[in-house]
Amino acid sequence: MSDPHSSGADAPAVPPPFAAYQAEIFLRGMAGERPPHPFAIAELERMLERTAEPRAAAYVLGGAGTEDTMRANEAAFRRWRIVPRILCDVAERDLSVAALGTPMPAPVVLAPIGAQTIVHPEGELAVARAAAAAGLVMSLSTVSSSTLEEVAKAGSGPKWFQLYWPRNHELAASLISRAQRAGYQAVLVTVDAFQLGWRPRDLQTAWQPFLEGIGIANYLSDPVFRSLLERPHEEDLQAAVGQFVFQFSNPELTWHDLERLREMTTLPIGLKGVLHPDDARTAREHGIDAVVVSNHGGRQVDGTLASLDALPAVLDAVGDDVEVLLDSGVRSGADVVKAIALGARAVLLGRPYLWGLAAGGESGVLQVLRGILAELDLTIAFTGHTRADTLDAGVLVREG
Repeated sequence: MSDPHSSGADAPAVPPPFAAYQAEIFLRGMAGERPPHPFAIAELERMLERTAEPRAAAYVLGGAGTEDTMRANEAAFRRWRIVPRILCDVAERDLSVAALGTPMPAPVVLAPIGAQTIVHPEGELAVARAAAAAGLVMSLSTVSSSTLEEVAKAGSGPKWFQLYWPRNHELAASLISRAQRAGYQAVLVTVDAFQLGWRPRDLQTAWQPFLEGIGIANYLSDPVFRSLLERPHEEDLQAAVGQFVFQFSNPELTWHDLERLREMTTLPIGLKGVLHPDDARTAREHGIDAVVVSNHGGRQVDGTLASLDALPAVLDAVGDDVEVLLDSGVRSGADVVKAIALGARAVLLGRPYLWGLAAGGESGVLQVLRGILAELDLTIAFTGHTRADTLDAGVLVREG
């Protein structure tokens, strides 16, 4: 267990830029300026539900089946309680870490979310700019509304490319090659969504954005994908959508297919969607650099164990050989502290920033990110620590 009264810093600490956001807000308030968007994540969610186009709201807010897994993800964080420490010198703090070879100022990465223009016309472009302004890594979904090249140019910050492995391996290689040329620094392969889960909200609206050509920009712009079409998508969009659906749904995918991945790129590789420790061990055997413990935010399988509850067994399975990140259910800076204290290298933040996008585009995303970073910074200080990478389970107790 680390000593909270010690800085634990091997590198020089830096002033806390994140918590300073709190003072900035109050100073602006003295001049009569109020934040343009709600800070409460739950209120942003309610705003989206009230104001977004009903089909888009159902797609963004919904989960699999009874949405029990979504509730379990958040409940898992509530079961862990933070124990503050007092009279520690925490004046200077440094939250920086590195994951998948990417240095980052805090252990927070923007999770890949597809078809973002269904909640705001600028979609991933606005998110890229906000992520860059916050200094955070953005993970871009394969099913983005803008091409990976356009998103790379939109924000100067570091980016990872998330791949849904298609049936055509040449198409997979082409997408990864494009990402590498565009400056993406790592590849995340999502393996728990080879088919869509049973999502009643989407079924009730009988709608998926991809079937209208929303979120398939990377496919339509890809030379390999275009070579699979009888006619250009400009002449027959529905045929192109049909080819996308065929490529996306890939239940035949196995570990043998992923063996080709290392031949396709020199970028670090993460596997997203791991819950079972045996799968984590197999990932290690296949040379995967990191696993992301994730149940896809509760969107794939109803009744799945919470990602946070799956984290300890995965960590035990891979030891120090593979980096372990945590996705699904993160809603606050305090949640980030809990995940890091339990052993995650970093967390992937998903829905909250999308709700910020819906509320105010780039400014809405940036307010969410700065708010979570500020709370993270403050919470680490209240535990008596000055670095994110010194957190351990000693700062937590489990209810019950």
